Amino acid sequence: MPLSEYEQRVLEQMEQALTSDDPRLANTLQSAERHPLWRYVVGFLAAAAGLLVLVLGAAASQWWLGVAGFVLMFAGVAFALLRRKAKSGPIGVVGGTRATASSRPAARATKRESFLARLEERWERRRHEGGR
Repeated sequence: MPLSEYEQRVLEQMEQALTSDDPRLANTLQSAERHPLWRYVVGFLAAAAGLLVLVLGAAASQWWLGVAGFVLMFAGVAFALLRRKAKSGPIGVVGGTRATASSRPAARATKRESFLARLEERWERRRHEGGR
């Protein structure tokens, strides 16, 4: 069931408050992106190769080979799991009016506002009808 316009407006106000209170947290939550599959595959292959080198170094009693294997394993896991730094600025930047300056186009924001207005109207209608 979709949110009412009132619920959407309250949610948007909560988002703006969160952004103004803790911009780093809001930016982290907004930019939740998935890693491409190839990063996992390459990371797994590097970690497996590192494990093999580590075992070979231990079997040959070559400590430097074991260290190199461990470093390769660590680098593979780090490559697969760690996020790249974003090249662009933050998604939401707090302005002086406690409003969020978003990177979205204005047409999309207008469409969202009308959507929020419809949802809020439906919420108010439900409240006045006794919860139906």
